Amino acid sequence: MGRFEGRTVIVTGGSGGMGSSHVKGYHAEGANVVIAGRDDDAGRDLAARLGHRALSVHLDVAGEDDWAAVVREVEDRFGPIAILVNNAGVQNPAALIEHTELSTWERTFSANVTGQFLGIRAVAPSMRRGGGGSIVNIASTMAHGGTAFYAPYTASKWAVRGLTRTAALELGRDNIRVNSIHPGVVSTPLVNEPTVAGRPAIADFYSPDPFAIPRLAEPSEVTRLLLFITSQEASFATGAEFVLDGGLLLGPALQPEAGIAA
Repeated sequence: MGRFEGRTVIVTGGSGGMGSSHVKGYHAEGANVVIAGRDDDAGRDLAARLGHRALSVHLDVAGEDDWAAVVREVEDRFGPIAILVNNAGVQNPAALIEHTELSTWERTFSANVTGQFLGIRAVAPSMRRGGGGSIVNIASTMAHGGTAFYAPYTASKWAVRGLTRTAALELGRDNIRVNSIHPGVVSTPLVNEPTVAGRPAIADFYSPDPFAIPRLAEPSEVTRLLLFITSQEASFATGAEFVLDGGLLLGPALQPEAGIAA
């Protein structure tokens, strides 16, 4: 029997690079999985491949009505929601603050912060009815410093930290845990493909070579951490920040050619 047998999980951005990995991970562990996102074709295709315990639903995370409809549909199909993975997010095109359009700032916050806020607000009553649950907000290592050219994204991920901690305090006595994962650079379309046509992708100018683990993370590595955090094995963790970055935040590692002084 899997760790999540009979439990219902919503993954936003569920058909994307990390999202689809998370959906598959929960499904393999026995969960009812809800693939929530705007790409209806990709969501339906993934649900069809997984089978009867998978449901694809349309969701714009910044839409209150969408969230209300998703919760109703999921409860009608599977019952109370046990786990929410606030995975959906967008990256802004690289630009100095003075060259960043207000619309870019608002779009980034709408998806990355408002979407998570609305998700928590919408699923908390369902989790309470089911006796508790677990929420994980996907943040970023960019929430631990400044990153030139990415002010909207960086600021939005800092905001996720405050949202996570506040939600953990408000929901703890309802047996609902709220944590965040802060990935470094993960090999997904968000990193490998340009956010705007004609602009370089993040992978074009980022090199992990100086860091302790000199490679990009794979989505499956984030999934394995996520499965642990939302399982009973992590039942005492709430309001916590789990950094998964191969040592990026530590700074450059000692290189092999440096040797050791006698």
